[in-house]
Amino acid sequence: MSQPERERLFLRPPEKLSRTSHPGLLAVALGATLYAPANRPALAKAVLKQTERGCLSFVLCLEDSVADDDVAEAETNLLDALAELAAQPCRSALPLLFIRCRTPEQLLNIGRRAGSTLDVLAGFVLPKFENDTGKGLAFFEALRQLNREAGRTRPTEKLSPLLCMPIIEDPVTTYVETRTAALHSALTAITANRDLVLCIRIGATDMSGAFGLRRSRDLTIYDVNVVANVIGDVVNVFGRTGSSWVITGPVWEHFSNKERVLRPLLRATPFSNVHEEALRQRLLLENLDGLIREIELDQANGLLGKTVIHPSHVPVVHSMSVVSHEEFLDATDIAAGLSGGVQASSYGNKMNEHKPHRSWAERTLLRARAFGVANHGISFAELWEASMK
Repeated sequence: MSQPERERLFLRPPEKLSRTSHPGLLAVALGATLYAPANRPALAKAVLKQTERGCLSFVLCLEDSVADDDVAEAETNLLDALAELAAQPCRSALPLLFIRCRTPEQLLNIGRRAGSTLDVLAGFVLPKFENDTGKGLAFFEALRQLNREAGRTRPTEKLSPLLCMPIIEDPVTTYVETRTAALHSALTAITANRDLVLCIRIGATDMSGAFGLRRSRDLTIYDVNVVANVIGDVVNVFGRTGSSWVITGPVWEHFSNKERVLRPLLRATPFSNVHEEALRQRLLLENLDGLIREIELDQANGLLGKTVIHPSHVPVVHSMSVVSHEEFLDATDIAAGLSGGVQASSYGNKMNEHKPHRSWAERTLLRARAFGVANHGISFAELWEASMK
């Protein structure tokens, strides 16, 4: 993006971040976390290609995306990819890289086999996280041990400790009769190891699978009531005011499809206003209007960022992560009202009550640092168009 275009779009551009930036800011800045199976051919080249396209976080998966019989081959392929990435001259420009391991034992084994190439990693994803069986604490013990062996127990100018992202998706944290106790048990384990945890992720695919369900491309995860209830409970336990946990949005798992059953979810007005109807048609053709709607609902429910499985999803998530001019003014006004009180918003269309809205304002200003603030009158359509160039 050219500097004139950047100045036209942004009131405040995103801050430049690195793997050694504060974890609280990095958790907000993950954006669209792109997953790829660890046995994918030319894995390092895929990471580098998506880096050029603006991917900010990338997960190399050894878990459900790899068949049981292919795990050993996938491990070798992953380690080769790490070596190739570590040899890149500008590896500091790589996305935040994570490995999704199956077990604590695999985490420690892969980390040891990676050797010095472990330096390109930001951490690990912990699947089906729960602590009723002690699995959660075992994951933390393995990660802590690996940090000790790799000399990454404390942050330096170039490296920070390896962090993790637990995924809430296990049946024990999903089924109604065990969910409340299991979520609180997971919270206890995570809180006790706060220094190792970057954020909390939600595994909606596993949650849906626990009931034999799968949402269509015309629906959001919030239309699947039984899963939406679980997400609500995860936010209730991990997302309370005063908590610093960032909870990320569940995966959007659909590609393009020309057949539609329900009406498109994308209004024409934001696109016709800037003469970008062709962009709207592209979003509809690729079924990205469903993704846009789900991101809106994620944000309304306190979730930031999103797991994605296709490169076309990345610019949509990032464009919708930019703080609007109106949001920024509201957040700034609320944050300034330390003594409480209420006032009309700067746009004159809502009430800003300083104490109840303070937590929202603080999170919004943190997101503004990670993704920037749009100029007055700049729409999602324009941000998305610019990200596609």
